[in-house]
Amino acid sequence: MATIKPIRSEEDYEAALVRIEEIFQSEIGTPEGDECEVLFSLVELYEARHYPIGPPTAIDAIEYAMEEKGLTPRDLVPLIGSRAKVSEVLSGKRDITMSMARALHDHLGISAEILLQKPGMALADPLSDLDPRKFPLQTMAKRGWIPDVPGLQSYAEELILGLVERADGHLVPGAPLYRKNDYRRVNAKTNPYALQAWCWQVLALANRQHLDASYEPGSVTIDFLRKVAQLSSREDGPRRAQEFLAAQGIPLVILSHLPRTHLDGAVLRTALDRPVIGLTLRYDRIDNFWFCLLHELAHVGLHMEAETDVYIDDLSLRNVPGGTEASKETEADEWAEEALIPNTVWETSPARQNPTAMTVYNLAQELGIHPAIVAGRVRYERNNYRLLSQFVGTGEVRRQFEES
Repeated sequence: MATIKPIRSEEDYEAALVRIEEIFQSEIGTPEGDECEVLFSLVELYEARHYPIGPPTAIDAIEYAMEEKGLTPRDLVPLIGSRAKVSEVLSGKRDITMSMARALHDHLGISAEILLQKPGMALADPLSDLDPRKFPLQTMAKRGWIPDVPGLQSYAEELILGLVERADGHLVPGAPLYRKNDYRRVNAKTNPYALQAWCWQVLALANRQHLDASYEPGSVTIDFLRKVAQLSSREDGPRRAQEFLAAQGIPLVILSHLPRTHLDGAVLRTALDRPVIGLTLRYDRIDNFWFCLLHELAHVGLHMEAETDVYIDDLSLRNVPGGTEASKETEADEWAEEALIPNTVWETSPARQNPTAMTVYNLAQELGIHPAIVAGRVRYERNNYRLLSQFVGTGEVRRQFEES
C-alpha cells in the first residue's frame, strides 16, 4: 500500500479523490483495496471539517427510509398510530412523540438525533469541555471504534464526533459521563476520557441492535432478576440472557474495557430512553458474569428514575476496607444476591456452612442456577478465591459471545 498522508489542504483533497478514482475497483483485502478504504475515511473526515452539512429533518429521514424500503404511508400506521397521525407527521403538522420516535428508530433505523430534533434547536456540544486529542485514539482505532487513518491526532475532533453521532451522544441525558458522582462505584485511577469513549461505543453498539420490543418502565423487578438468574443453568446461559433481555427491550452489550478504566459494567440510557447494560467481562468467569449482570439489572429496576441516572461499576471496590459505599450500589448488590440465592435459603444452607463440591452442587440444583453462582458467593464471603475454583468457569463466557 502506498504511503498515505493526512489531508491538510485542497490540493491534498483533490489528489486523494483522483487516487480513489484510480483504485476504486480494487478488491477488498488487496494493498490497493486497503489504500482506497483509508483514503475514503480521510476524505470523509476532511469533508466533515470543511464542508459540513446539517442533519436532515425528521420528515426527510422518514421519507428517505420509506423510499429505500419500498414503504407507503399505510406501512407507518403500526409505528405512528393511525392514518391521520401518519399524514399529520409527514406534513409537519404533528410533532413526533417519544413512542413514535422509538418505533421509527427500531424499525426503520433512523437516528434518534434526527427524530428528536426540534426546529431551531441547538444540540448540546458533547466536546465543549473535552480535548478530543486526549482520548485513547490509537487503541480505539485498533479496535475499530473509529477509522484507523494516518494522523489520528489531526482528525481527533472529527473522529470523536463520529463516535458521538453513532451513539446519539448529543441527546443522551447524563453525559458527559466522566464527571464525578456520589453514586458510581468508580476507581479513582480511572481515565475519564477512556471511560467516556467506552460508554459512547456501548451506546453506538446498542443503537445498531434495532430491537423490536419496547422497554416497559417498571418491568424489572426482583422476580424478573430471578428469571434471568435461572437461565444460568443452561450451558449457553449468557447468550440466552442477552436474547431474553432483547425481547424485553433492553440491549446487553459486551465490550472489553479500555486500559485505565477498571470497569466491570454500566447502565446507560439511549436517546430514546431505553436502558442499556454494558459488560466488559474483565474477569471472564461464569460467577462474575451473573452477579455483574444482575447488579446492573438491579440498577435498572431500582434506580433509573431521573434522566441523568447513569451507573458505572468497578465491582472490585465492593466493601473495600476504609471505603465509603454508596447506598445505591449497596442496594443493587443486595437485589442481585437475593435474586441469585435468596438470603433465607443461604443463611441455613450447608453450602455456606460447609462448602464442598457436593453441597455447592446440591444448592445449585435446588435453586435451578449454575454451581458457579454458589461457589462465587462462598469465595466472596470468605475472601478466599482459591476455594471451589473448579466451579467458576474461567474463560467460559467471552467465547460464547465471540462465537456468536
